[in-house]
Amino acid sequence: MSTLESPTARNVLGGVLADCSHDPVTGFFRDGCCNTGPADVGRHLVCARVTAEFLTFSAGRGNDLATPRPESGFPGLVPGDQWCLCAARWQESLEAGCAPPVRLDATHEGALGVLKLEDLTRHALDRH
Repeated sequence: MSTLESPTARNVLGGVLADCSHDPVTGFFRDGCCNTGPADVGRHLVCARVTAEFLTFSAGRGNDLATPRPESGFPGLVPGDQWCLCAARWQESLEAGCAPPVRLDATHEGALGVLKLEDLTRHALDRH
């Protein structure tokens, strides 16, 4: 896990947005952070540590994150990988009872437009 931080983006706790993952490299911009911008219509804002249960759930919703896609530079995810998930998909997984744990310090503040901080905190890896 990297300790680099995005110099301008903020996390859901109000601090500087920390990197989510560089192995595999995540983020809408493939910069390791859950950064966002106008082109990110899926709102890839939640830094989550994926679980087998979540990967199965996501595949069932039409987004297979486990299968490698070398033509797109996507290695496929395995349980334990950290990945910037779409905020709406994380909410769906929460409602289905299979939300993966999240890193609050690496989850973009924009997620709070879709998700409740209390829900994210209940699923936090980095609880204090």
